[in-house]
Amino acid sequence: MSAKVIHSINPATEEIMRSYEPHSGPEIERKLQATHKTAFAWRSKPYAERSALLKNAASVLRKNKTGLAEIMTAEMGKPIVQSEAEIEKCAFNCDYYAENAERFLKDEPRSSNASESYIQYTPLGVILAIMPWNFPFWQVFRFAAPALMAGNGAVLKHASNVPQCALAIEQVFREAGFPDGLFQTVLVGSAEVAGLIEHPAISAVTLTGSEGAGQQIASCAGRALKKTVMELGGSDPFIVLEDANLDEALRIGLWARTQNAGQSCIAAKRFIVVDRVFQEYQDRFVEAMRSLKIGNPMDRATQIGPLARDEFRDDLDRQIEGAVRMGATVLAGGARRTGTGYYYESTVLTGVTPDMPAGREELFGPVAAMMRARDEEDAIRIANDTPYGLGSSLWSSDIDRARMLARRIEAGQVFINGMVASDPRLPFGGIKRSGYGRELSELGIREFVNIQTVWIGPSK
Repeated sequence: MSAKVIHSINPATEEIMRSYEPHSGPEIERKLQATHKTAFAWRSKPYAERSALLKNAASVLRKNKTGLAEIMTAEMGKPIVQSEAEIEKCAFNCDYYAENAERFLKDEPRSSNASESYIQYTPLGVILAIMPWNFPFWQVFRFAAPALMAGNGAVLKHASNVPQCALAIEQVFREAGFPDGLFQTVLVGSAEVAGLIEHPAISAVTLTGSEGAGQQIASCAGRALKKTVMELGGSDPFIVLEDANLDEALRIGLWARTQNAGQSCIAAKRFIVVDRVFQEYQDRFVEAMRSLKIGNPMDRATQIGPLARDEFRDDLDRQIEGAVRMGATVLAGGARRTGTGYYYESTVLTGVTPDMPAGREELFGPVAAMMRARDEEDAIRIANDTPYGLGSSLWSSDIDRARMLARRIEAGQVFINGMVASDPRLPFGGIKRSGYGRELSELGIREFVNIQTVWIGPSK
């Protein structure tokens, strides 16, 4: 394969579906200049006009849900039912910001020594989004809907293994009636990202990706003095206390680990279960993992599809083998599936400790790490013994106690008796090596605006 050409490969069949020549330097320059120019005019449009177009985008998504979901499934392996749900979530996000952005960004009067003073929110310009393949539509719409409603333009550098998704998203905004050039996709490799960040047309950068990518992007943006929001990796704890509803903790825990074949930053990865219920929970979890249907992601009965790329199976092999060498035991799965497609068996590791690769690194696949805790104090200690701090799930029937424990968990989200998920109505983001800044809610839309103080004198 050519290193230059961008290939769209079906991970279930390993076939090249489409190939694209990357955009050339002059093409990129034209795109950036066009977006910059269009964004300058867009910022003066009233909220009502922006809202109507974003509502149109929601309608386009719903109208084309079947076709868009099929592109997603074919290109990165997500089971088709999950792909359809992702398109619906994107449409909901568009509706949410279309209906609430003006309220989130309205002027805020403040008392001061002026005759009048207030805060107003003005757009920054063009936002560069460097997005991942695992939720190829949701991750983009999660940033794009609030960014466009705030009056910004947007340039998307999507993961190179989902070029069809990237172009389809651009077409959604075009079909919805947004001004030409306001949202643009650039098909380029990672080597071109630094040039995009440094370009004077770009005002700020948002990234969802790995810890390593975050370090590189933040460094480059820092040199250019451009604001960034980073949503990076996670090794989310799923904490089960002795008074938890084990039936629900099992049902939700299984889904939290295996959704999207476990390829999610906020997937439950470390199952930290207190000693008194550990064996029962583990035994039932292993049985449930063995029963999951792995197969063709276009089959509506499939629960786990292929991993998005073959090298991800190598990563899982390394992490599992490292854990076993250090004393862990494989209770289910633990190997790639033979035959065509990048499939990996649904796997359960037990005896995992924080010093093992499976206990410290992000497991990006259908692999659950079981970790025994003496009691709730030990469970919180183990949960926080990680370089990451994205999401967390805590299971207990004593809600007052769970509320207090939540304050001690080092993560951007704590879901009590539920699965960690992103929701337009709630702020989303992490701490520690999981990144910084927030997406979604009113906090997310305010990340990429100028928070401007207006002071009017003389004072009375």
